[in-house]
Amino acid sequence: FHVLMYKNSPHSYREFPLRWAELGTVYRYERSGALHGLFRVRGFTQDDAHIFCLPSQVTDEIKNVLDLVENLLSAYGFVEYEVNLSTRPEKSVGSDEIWDLAERSLEEALALKGWDHIVDDGGGAFYGPKIDIKIKDAIGRKWQCSTIQLDFNLPERFDMEYVDEENGRPRPIMIHRAIFGSVERFMGVLIESYAGLFPLWLAPVQARIVVVNDSVEEQVAHAKACQDLFKSYGLRVDVAGGESLGKLIRNAEVQKIPVIMVVGASEAENKTLAVRTRHQGDLGSMQPEAVIEAMNQAVVEKSKY
Repeated sequence: FHVLMYKNSPHSYREFPLRWAELGTVYRYERSGALHGLFRVRGFTQDDAHIFCLPSQVTDEIKNVLDLVENLLSAYGFVEYEVNLSTRPEKSVGSDEIWDLAERSLEEALALKGWDHIVDDGGGAFYGPKIDIKIKDAIGRKWQCSTIQLDFNLPERFDMEYVDEENGRPRPIMIHRAIFGSVERFMGVLIESYAGLFPLWLAPVQARIVVVNDSVEEQVAHAKACQDLFKSYGLRVDVAGGESLGKLIRNAEVQKIPVIMVVGASEAENKTLAVRTRHQGDLGSMQPEAVIEAMNQAVVEKSKY
């Protein structure tokens, strides 16, 4: 798709680098015995992107992608990686010069990051060398995640070119990159790694308001008003009632909701909330605005609350 976009109009060296990304659905007929939850499915989504650049820009572009990988994965709590650099196989396309440039650029980018890596001699694709990054989950299992792949084949096959400083028509360097790889598989890794205990910024339900007595109109009205206020700030909050307080709190804990806020007679009268969080425990009575500020700060910083 991105190749066809590129081919749609002429390009000058002044335009580079070009960076295009999409979320594309991929289908693969896996045998039924090979299917495994979200980890191996027949239809999945890839965060696919391609960079078209000049030979002199390859190292910087690879370094930028590695920075993006680090920023995104660390936000989810993945800070331990296994990095593999796969080099030219016996059968390949492209000149020695372009392969040397590509492998040197990958090495230089990894050196700039200060990342140790394993060299897989001859493990690259026939159309270019690549960097594969595996992440470790909470129990030490490794999962293939990010890939950065140079491609000398598609620019040649599709006759891609640009106008350089000397009015020549060379081929651009094409870089494939995927950060999550399969979005579905990455979600599976997250669920396994967190054991369902999603951090506040990522939790499907970030907070629950528990009504002590839902037959008391003032308590229900205050809970609903607080829910609307929280939602107006983009926070994901629901309301529960109709059972004993102990059971309501237990249900919220079992469902691994990060923040529990109780509304009883005192809270309804004083327009407050009794707050309990996963990491800080009981915080006592708080104004709804103070809770919102603390939650939004934790969301922005991706910190514990």
